Amino acid sequence: MQSVQDLATAVQRVVANVERVIVGKAESVAFSLIAVICHGHVLIEDVPGVGKTVLTKAIARSIGCTFKRIQFTPDLLPSDVTGVSIYNQKTGNFEFRPGPIMAQIVLADEINRATPKTQSALLEAMEEGQVTMDGVSYRLPEPFMVMATQNPIEYEGTFPLPEAQLDRFMMNIKLGYPQPGDEVNILDSQQHHHPLEDLAQIMTAEELVTIQQQVKSIHVDQSIREYIVSLANATRNHPNIYLGVSPRGSLALFRASQALAAMRGRGYVIPDDIKLLTKPTLAHRIIVTPAARVRSITSTMVLDEILQSVPVPNAWVGGGRGR
Repeated sequence: MQSVQDLATAVQRVVANVERVIVGKAESVAFSLIAVICHGHVLIEDVPGVGKTVLTKAIARSIGCTFKRIQFTPDLLPSDVTGVSIYNQKTGNFEFRPGPIMAQIVLADEINRATPKTQSALLEAMEEGQVTMDGVSYRLPEPFMVMATQNPIEYEGTFPLPEAQLDRFMMNIKLGYPQPGDEVNILDSQQHHHPLEDLAQIMTAEELVTIQQQVKSIHVDQSIREYIVSLANATRNHPNIYLGVSPRGSLALFRASQALAAMRGRGYVIPDDIKLLTKPTLAHRIIVTPAARVRSITSTMVLDEILQSVPVPNAWVGGGRGR
């Protein structure tokens, strides 16, 4: 088993490699890699043309994973995602023809343009790591991750994701527009060809699976665990929140903090890890009340307030209490 420092070095090499094509978005790249390490899924909500698809392709290429892209449209059927059983006249049996979900990293592009029935085809895959067709379950490859995108501007002809599906995304991230200097660098780097074409593979899928197992051993002190639960519980009792964070959200924050600590070369989680990850892991799981929505209060604003009000555990070093 490699040390935490070796693990951090390996993951940082992947981050640096992805940043060759996703310029000036270090935090978004890091959050995406955290989800990969934690067997999580990512929802990228942003305007067209900021690099959502390129980010997914760059991650898949950097870690040596198979990649499939599904363009979600209103006429897309569940079988177009999971696959279909076809009758073979020669053998007299039905044969399963796997759909694009049978890849290690799947890009569900504009997921909110498909009908709820088709969106639900992803639920079993995201939660159970398998798809079921005609009563037979087929395991998905390891590692497996869904990176879904949606456009927050155009809502005409879209089907908003239900809360049950939003809750299955470990993180909700935004890329945003690049800074002017970064955008100039993008123009320079793509003058002759796209840098994605030359992107090297940094680690194998097997090495990633090993890292996924290793990260689970990162130490999380009891006071940090109680801090996570206190944050989640505060969302369930806040006057501006109609639906608070589920236990799945608490676990997502727990796992993500372990991965962030490992990426930073630490064998233990500190409160700052929790603070940094609270909004990307919890905000999309919260529904504010209609009255709060009228006052333009968002879930991230409520989380900022909760982070200010919930007591932070004592600082620590090396997994032990500091003085």
